[in-house]
Amino acid sequence: MHQDNIIEFKGTKKGIYIQIKPEIDFQTIKKLLVDKLEDSKSFFKGAKILDIHCDTLSSDEKVELSEIMSNRYHMCVNMEEASPILNINQVFDGIHEGITRFHYGTVRSGQKLHIKGNLVILGDVNPGAEVIALGNIIVMGSLRGIAHAGGDGNKNARVAAIYLDPTQLRIADVITRAPDGEYEKPLTPEQAYIKDNMVCIEPFLIRKQN
Repeated sequence: MHQDNIIEFKGTKKGIYIQIKPEIDFQTIKKLLVDKLEDSKSFFKGAKILDIHCDTLSSDEKVELSEIMSNRYHMCVNMEEASPILNINQVFDGIHEGITRFHYGTVRSGQKLHIKGNLVILGDVNPGAEVIALGNIIVMGSLRGIAHAGGDGNKNARVAAIYLDPTQLRIADVITRAPDGEYEKPLTPEQAYIKDNMVCIEPFLIRKQN
């Protein structure tokens, strides 16, 4: 098989789908993708990737490819990660012990992550970025974009960040926004959760055990 045909970019009005031939070694796929993007850096910068189609790639491998595209080539990757199918009236209940996805690096303006589980971001969420998870959202950096935890209705989900200053924060169907004008910025890690059908924000303190 000619290597040029292993990875193909299919453009639509909404964005780009990536079609990858099945039964190809993942390291070969990764190298070919990087080679293609290196050849056309300026063309792909800011491009919107809708999905990666390949029957033999695992969800973890798709995530690794999406992180290469977003972090190294500044592409907008808007993919819904695979997970077990939920019943139509069932919410994700794995917020204490369930599917968790790690994202390494900054989520930049224009990027959107939609995860069917818990989301841990080892980096920042910039203004103009959006992160959505059916479970909890934990940001080991600054959260200054839009965050939506409990995306399918679980009001027990939480959002926590080292620097929690989102433009919009939503848990299940309860929304809060950053106040207008000047306001006191957080100085310590904080967490947000629902209490009495309102989003409450408080310092995230580790209590020492006696």
